Amino acid sequence: MSTSTSHQTTQAQQRAGTTEPAWVRYTLIGVALVFIILFLVLPLAAVFTEALRKGLGAYLEALKEPDAWSAIRLTLLTAAIAVPMNLVFGVAAAWAIAKFEFTGKAFLITLVDLPFSVSPVVAGLIYVLMFGAQGWFGPWLQAHDIKIVFAVPGIVLATVFVTFPFIARELIPLMQAQGSDEEQAAIVLGATGWQTFWHVTLPNIKWGLIYGVILCNARAMGEFGAVSVVSGHIRGQTNTMPLHVEILYNEYQSVAAFAVASLLALLALLTLAIKSVVEWRHHQSRQAVAELPPENPNAQPASPGGATTSFVSSSLARSASSL
Repeated sequence: MSTSTSHQTTQAQQRAGTTEPAWVRYTLIGVALVFIILFLVLPLAAVFTEALRKGLGAYLEALKEPDAWSAIRLTLLTAAIAVPMNLVFGVAAAWAIAKFEFTGKAFLITLVDLPFSVSPVVAGLIYVLMFGAQGWFGPWLQAHDIKIVFAVPGIVLATVFVTFPFIARELIPLMQAQGSDEEQAAIVLGATGWQTFWHVTLPNIKWGLIYGVILCNARAMGEFGAVSVVSGHIRGQTNTMPLHVEILYNEYQSVAAFAVASLLALLALLTLAIKSVVEWRHHQSRQAVAELPPENPNAQPASPGGATTSFVSSSLARSASSL
């Protein structure tokens, strides 16, 4: 009897130390919901309400303007150029940092984190200082009739600088957690570096890579500070969608401004939807792998690298026997 009582007392103490009263949980949930509604849902609803204030006809008419179409095309073009560049750099940087030890590794990690600590406006000013008319390369660029600042190349460069950490920072912890056992096994079996990356590393990081690309694309299309500095605000030529919204709002064209802003909001919602699908697919794939039956149920648990080691050993043994 005393043993049962002490066991129940221990369980009650454990529950008291790891759970909270119901009113605490409901209070925290309520505060979170109120915050989300006030600062996320209501502003988003206000954007669509204001955009449709004069009806669907005025909304569509605002989107049909040549300047609006030019801003939309430039935004999509910038994202189409910046995201693949960041994809290549992010995968290369994550591969180097997570899989190898070399001199200057800490410095490379610092460079990856640099855009997070530098204001986008400062990033734009850097390119103006380098490629502007009075900048370091300005006279040479003018002599060869090459335009970077106040043109599309400057907008792309500024966007790349601001967004390049997203993919790398998404992949680095994922690759570090996976280790390099599978890559070493593939190399021992005779695979080249490119084959190892394409058939071993890439399938393991595909969901993290897609997630990083989604975040990078959302940031690229919504960038304002750095692009505002290097664009020159040339209407119909160097205005992206955020800059076009600012100009329309300053001209008291609220319906047109919120119409273009609603497109950015729709892109954000689409990004969230794709992100949720990617996370769900990733969870499903991990759950499917966890539910696979073991190859040898009677075998003793092995170390994390044991499966790879046994795979390499068996493969080498088969190769030797065939010889």
